[in-house]
Amino acid sequence: MKKSQKIFEAISYGVVIFVALVLVWFLIPVKNAPKLYTVLSGSMEPKIKVGSVAIVKPEQRYNVNDVITYKAGTGKGIPTTHRVIEVREESGTPTFITKGDANNAVDGEPVAKEAVEGKVLFSVPYLGYLLSFVGTKQGLIILVVIGTIIIYSEVMNIKKEVKVLWTKRKELMTKKKKKNEKTA
Repeated sequence: MKKSQKIFEAISYGVVIFVALVLVWFLIPVKNAPKLYTVLSGSMEPKIKVGSVAIVKPEQRYNVNDVITYKAGTGKGIPTTHRVIEVREESGTPTFITKGDANNAVDGEPVAKEAVEGKVLFSVPYLGYLLSFVGTKQGLIILVVIGTIIIYSEVMNIKKEVKVLWTKRKELMTKKKKKNEKTA
């Protein structure tokens, strides 16, 4: 097999395994486990680029300069990832004044602690484009096709290896039989 083909296969395996793990991560909800969010706007550039995936983990406490992801309003809106620039106490519970790094003004409404999904641990640039594509019908079909090709390729490789081993075993048995016949 050509070296370039092996490299392509290795990259394909990696992508398929990674995407499968990410999909499983989304499908199995675990309390307080990190979540993945695709960044759809440039409000946090250059720190977090459009199309990045932000890995977000719930925390007990959020401080000034933490980058958080929250869902506006009652916590059911579209996720927003912005930096905490001020922490306030309202009725004994903290609220956060947030602002995107690339924005000139602070966000319109304070963010209630209940609306916060978590603190951004890190982000992976451009991965959100891939995950968003795989989330579409066409993307899923392509992922299944690539996975099927890889599985078929591996089954053929295993079949070839079994055939080689079987042939070697037959040759060894034939040599052993001839050796036994000479000594008999």
